[in-house]
Amino acid sequence: QVQLVESGGGLVQPGGSLRLSCTASGMIFSIYHMGWYRQAPGKQREFVAQITSGGSTNYADSVKGRFTISRDNAKKTVYLQMYSLKSEDTALYHCNAARRLDYWGQGTQVTVSS
Repeated sequence: QVQLVESGGGLVQPGGSLRLSCTASGMIFSIYHMGWYRQAPGKQREFVAQITSGGSTNYADSVKGRFTISRDNAKKTVYLQMYSLKSEDTALYHCNAARRLDYWGQGTQVTVSS
């Protein structure tokens, strides 16, 4: 049974930083493309960043230069390092594992507010 568990969210001031983590179990982590998505209240879930099984990365334009996605296959964990956070980054952040099927975590809340 595949499980994705996110952590690291919280309340941060504008301009601050956070690092999200997503740890997987029940899957061969290294062969999955791993991603982060977010959903703000009243909005649809949107793509944030992805790192492929080969290590290639892709980012939404809104986070390029501010967010960095990385993975540690030995720890079965994907990270999202977020810098220069803005109020519009406030959302529930979900981890995604994609191959033939998609798996999702429950999410971790990020709130950017003064």
